[in-house]
Amino acid sequence: MPNRLANESSLYLRQHADNPVDWHPWGREAFAKAEKDGKPLLVSIGYSSCHWCHVMAHESFENDYIAGLMNKHFVCVKVDREERPDVDQIYMEAVQMIAQHGGWPLNVFCFPDGRPFFGGTYFPPEDSGNNMIPWPQLLMRVKDFYEREKPKLEENAQNILQNLAAMNTPVVTGPEVLAEGELISAAKAICEGHDDDFGGFGSAPKFPGSMTLNFLMELKHLLESRPENDESHLKQRLDQVVETTLKGMAHGGLYDQIGGGFTRYSTDRFWLIPHFEKMLYDNGLLLQTYTRAWQRYRNPLYRAVAEETADWAMREMRSPETGLFYSSIDADSEGEEGKFYVWTPEEIVSILGEKDGARFCQAYNITGKGNFERGMSNPALAEGDFTERESSKDARAKLLQAREQRVRPATDRKHLVSWNSLMIKGLAEAGFYLERKDLFDAASDAADFIWDSMRFDGNRLYSVFHDKPSINGYLDDYAFYAEALLALAGFADLYEPGNSRRILERARRIADAADEHFADPAAVGYFFTSDDHEELIARRKEWWDNATPAGNSSLLHVFSQLHTITGDEKYRKSFTRLRKAYSGFAKKIPNGIPHALTAITAETAGVRILRMKTAGDLAPVREVLLNNPRCHPFTIDDPATDRPEGYRLCIGTVCLKPVGTINELERVLRNPSIPH
Repeated sequence: MPNRLANESSLYLRQHADNPVDWHPWGREAFAKAEKDGKPLLVSIGYSSCHWCHVMAHESFENDYIAGLMNKHFVCVKVDREERPDVDQIYMEAVQMIAQHGGWPLNVFCFPDGRPFFGGTYFPPEDSGNNMIPWPQLLMRVKDFYEREKPKLEENAQNILQNLAAMNTPVVTGPEVLAEGELISAAKAICEGHDDDFGGFGSAPKFPGSMTLNFLMELKHLLESRPENDESHLKQRLDQVVETTLKGMAHGGLYDQIGGGFTRYSTDRFWLIPHFEKMLYDNGLLLQTYTRAWQRYRNPLYRAVAEETADWAMREMRSPETGLFYSSIDADSEGEEGKFYVWTPEEIVSILGEKDGARFCQAYNITGKGNFERGMSNPALAEGDFTERESSKDARAKLLQAREQRVRPATDRKHLVSWNSLMIKGLAEAGFYLERKDLFDAASDAADFIWDSMRFDGNRLYSVFHDKPSINGYLDDYAFYAEALLALAGFADLYEPGNSRRILERARRIADAADEHFADPAAVGYFFTSDDHEELIARRKEWWDNATPAGNSSLLHVFSQLHTITGDEKYRKSFTRLRKAYSGFAKKIPNGIPHALTAITAETAGVRILRMKTAGDLAPVREVLLNNPRCHPFTIDDPATDRPEGYRLCIGTVCLKPVGTINELERVLRNPSIPH
């Protein structure tokens, strides 16, 4: 018999609707029941495409005996972390304090009012000899301790709350303004952790460091604009790190060689075997990174990966009804992780023929022994020559067509404003630099849907859309959407003259709403939840860039760009105040704040604005911008420009002399000297 989750809109919650566990959705009903029954809460958090969430569900939550223990001794609550990142954020940080690590599934034991006192991640159903306590045994230990030693657990909970509050305050050390020297030191520290053999940072597991690569490319641009700085060795090192990682990910099994798009992370050092879930946010961020890398390095591999990733998103993730993008694709199909994506040589040969099949298997590391489980292989490009990759294009298309006949993994079709905004920004940049107007139009349509259908009270955002919008928006929704609007505005006048003004006005209204409802009036930084959000046990500030940027990092980009474009001093003040939080982080843990460092670096170099009258043929302007390998300027239609065909480049707060011809504009854009 289905439990309370059967009528929920969240796919993840509905996946647990037939569990014998008496699950409650997050809400007052569960808290009231725990208080009435004198039981602790068991809050279990995950997401629909999470492989280990499925494993624990099958092993424990579908087991009648284990479910009986959970129902008897706890009030059990299921949470979709993608719809309730506010809840997930609090309990993830609590578990990291308790267990020194985190992840999903996240299982947290709490007092009836929601204060956590113990928790962990995955627990097996029985003793498997790997020093992990079995889930049934843990349930009984927690139950007994709750009954016998409640004061000690109260002390635990109080300490956790105090630590959560303390984490809102950044440790400010050194100068309030990060100068070039501090940015260079941060980049050098990040590069020290680079795997020079295979790319990426650290060992296994490896996550795609899109924001880190963006920072290193932005710093390279800054150094190029300062010819007086003798940092030639660092420039070479930045290129080495960026390109080694980009090539490693693009050749590896982290990237779907057949269908395009990236999976969540690699389980090994070599980018070979991932956990196979595909997340919208990873692909939006990586689309930006590979597009920018193509613009800088002109390596056709980067263009191909960017274009294939965009095509995957358009083909498999875009809703025909809304124009928005779905959240994720599951790792599992037919009860097995990765089954949809892996191959045997025999399958390849049966589709491509003996000769072409053998060649493809050799090029993509598909062997009789297999590199995955059960003798299966996850395709990874062993040949480094791009021409070999290009020659397999028809073969990959045939394999994609054949793969579509398999049982597909489930797609979580909810729309999240924050994740959609990351994809909108990626598509806006890719649409311009790859000369794909269809991608830019898709980004514009998605941004328009959010504006038209996911607002309330004028400038406020909902966070989630199923068949209707719901949940009061989080800081990420506002910050990422404002960034996406600014990306669209930077190109809009090159397609539809005068359109940037409309988009910029929207960005201003969203940024102003974020400032009004999320700012801390007593201290630096912005809360993750608004001032009219439902009350939680803590109101958190997020500083660290993890799988997605922190909202505070994103706001640095928004405030810096809005100030440069509009000249409004309130955005300069907001940027300057927020930037103060990052001096200590940059010195101690620079790899934790790459998106913030990118914004500060871009501000230091000077945000570029190209002001012009957009009358006449804009194709020559687009051509000049496409062939300019440096940072793209915001292109703003400006009726006040001095001459009918005039162009005026402003860098930061300094505007250069206007020029009247395309050739003069090209010379100005290619001049690396920036006033400072």
